[in-house]
Amino acid sequence: MSHTVRISIGVVILIALSMLFLFGVVHTAAGAPRSGPRAVSEGHRLAQAWCQPCHAVEPHGAGFFDNAPSFQAIADRHGTTVLSLKVFWRTSHQNMPNLVISPEQADALAAYILSLRGD
Repeated sequence: MSHTVRISIGVVILIALSMLFLFGVVHTAAGAPRSGPRAVSEGHRLAQAWCQPCHAVEPHGAGFFDNAPSFQAIADRHGTTVLSLKVFWRTSHQNMPNLVISPEQADALAAYILSLRGD
């Protein structure tokens, strides 16, 4: 194989990899966590339906069980982010049921919790 053909093949491969990377970045940006009033409202609705038996989901509210932190307390913890919440929900915990929620539901719950963060 000649040197020119190898260079041409290398350029084609480089272009193809660049396109795959570009589409991957565009897809990631399009699949970014939802935020805003609609996500916060949906997250609040989900929190009331799923989490309220154990957690205080309303700002400055009290929970049913003392060992379950309020959503306000979770929001105000240093290091609470969308990612940290999603990792927590995907990890088994002794005092919390295993959650099976869609990525969109996780984004909405995270948006609601983070909306409670005190300034």
